Amino acid sequence: MPMDAHDIESMIKAAIPDAEVTIRDLAGDGDHYAATVISESFRGKSRVQQHQIVYQSLKGQMGGVLHALALQTGVPRGTGVPGGTGMPEG
Repeated sequence: MPMDAHDIESMIKAAIPDAEVTIRDLAGDGDHYAATVISESFRGKSRVQQHQIVYQSLKGQMGGVLHALALQTGVPRGTGVPGGTGMPEG
């Protein structure tokens, strides 16, 4: 059974409470999604580390119930922190 976009968003937000999460169903089949996850907790982490945090939040659903997830991560814009450009960092 495919995974619902709301379930994906809920799992990510449960693990990363400050995250802004946007989920899109790429193929309309409930198996192929794109996610954008923006969180202050990603600041200073590499893109690989950011993606690992998101994948860990999905608790092993990747490759099983959740077939494919195109992932984009970043930090919030306009934080006033040097280097705080927003969107993808790392």
